[in-house]
Amino acid sequence: MGCDGRVSGLLRRNLQPTLTYWSVFFSFGLCIAFLGPTLLDLRCQTHSSLPQISWVFFSQQLCLLLGSALGGVFKRTLAQSLWALFTSSLAISLVFVVIPFCRDVKVLASVMALAGLAMGCIDTVANMQLVRMYQKDSAVFLQVLHFFVGFGALLSPLIADPFLSEANCLPANSTANTTSRGHLFHVSRVLAQHHVEAKPWSNQTFPGLTPKDGAGTRVSYAFWIMALINLPVPMAVLMLLSKERLLTCCPQRRPLLLSADELALETQPPEKEDASSLPPKFQSHPGHEDLFSCCQRKNLRGAPYSFFAIHITAALVLFMTDGLTGAYSAFVYSYAVEKPLSVGHKVAGYLPSLFWGFITLGRLLSIPISSRMKPATMVFINVVGVVVTFLVLLIFSYNVVFLFVGTASLGLFLSSTFPSMLAYTEDSLQYKGCATTVLVTGAGVGEMVLQMLVGSIFQAQGSYSFLVCGVIFGCLAFTFYILLLFFHRMHPGLPSVPTQDRSIAMENSECYQR
Repeated sequence: MGCDGRVSGLLRRNLQPTLTYWSVFFSFGLCIAFLGPTLLDLRCQTHSSLPQISWVFFSQQLCLLLGSALGGVFKRTLAQSLWALFTSSLAISLVFVVIPFCRDVKVLASVMALAGLAMGCIDTVANMQLVRMYQKDSAVFLQVLHFFVGFGALLSPLIADPFLSEANCLPANSTANTTSRGHLFHVSRVLAQHHVEAKPWSNQTFPGLTPKDGAGTRVSYAFWIMALINLPVPMAVLMLLSKERLLTCCPQRRPLLLSADELALETQPPEKEDASSLPPKFQSHPGHEDLFSCCQRKNLRGAPYSFFAIHITAALVLFMTDGLTGAYSAFVYSYAVEKPLSVGHKVAGYLPSLFWGFITLGRLLSIPISSRMKPATMVFINVVGVVVTFLVLLIFSYNVVFLFVGTASLGLFLSSTFPSMLAYTEDSLQYKGCATTVLVTGAGVGEMVLQMLVGSIFQAQGSYSFLVCGVIFGCLAFTFYILLLFFHRMHPGLPSVPTQDRSIAMENSECYQR
């Protein structure tokens, strides 16, 4: 009861900034899931092949990683953090406005690179500010924060669905050029062009031609609607800046939301001090350092090989599972509209929403489950579930019902893999390593690489390869997890956690279980 009362009191005191940080993560989710269902329309708009449009995913994920590192620059003061969030959320609305005018795939990739930078900055700053506000009580608020990612990712495909093209809008010669290396069923895409003569621009096959009607303009409305829906988010950040009197037109004052360690840093003398001489709450958490600082830590010297093996294998598991999450949400729509399923474009548009909807549901369900089940067990169930689901989808690849059921199942199994793996790895290393930094980097690189790889294989080998890739990557994730369990068993362990840290950990655990 005391724990619940304290958390409720903290929320009441910090309600406006908390809601603001949750809302910017809604922008993050809105921007992360719209590419999948609009992929074919964007190919039509840019006259590009599937491997070429895959570079759009690559540029977004690469710049998301860069943006996460860039966000660390703005985390020192509240003013810098809020201005970074305002700029990033406003940039996402501008990206939605500009996308319909991108008629070249390179221009589209550049615009999505800007979106990736904004998303990465939001990811770092919003997480860090919530942790600074709530500190040892931040677990519940972070769960809600990531729920808003799923909510935004669920909403954007639903907005796009009414505006998706039901017909293949690619010019005939462009399609022929991009599918000449594929299987026989790709030829049907070329032949289908002769049946859409009713569209005034469908029989014009010049690659540089810009479509004037049809899906190219209809899907534009979806992007503009998303831009309007996202517009209140930068306004909310601006209101928080005004409340904290951080606007240039307002008199400056000490921000109320700066944490105790921020104030200590600002009042600290310029001379360097040994970090070990500071109280524990003023010491930086190793898991929150950037990757380069983490790898240069002197206390890694003399660590056993299992210490590094645990970091690497855990990162590889998330490389596969988070990569599968990105690749499946990006290409399940394209897979569904291809043969042998040939699902209608409108119906296929619900698949990304279904996937992200069950990811959101899984994140909610994992909150009570995680208090009763060990993280290692949860990861094992998740990875096995992913492999079994892809095998079932592969066996029943001609059944549309199994595609929808399998999509929901994948969303559930993938939803809690990252937090469970992070908790398990940190616990294995007794919070002495760089697990958070390494795992976040591994997951981000996986999303970037596997989307590119799956897009290239999908184009070259046909739609059936989409499920084969899922089975292979799922089996690799399971193999790496078995290796992780082996290295954990071989790990000699680290010195026990200090008494004060252990008491804080026990308090957090009891509060979380209640």
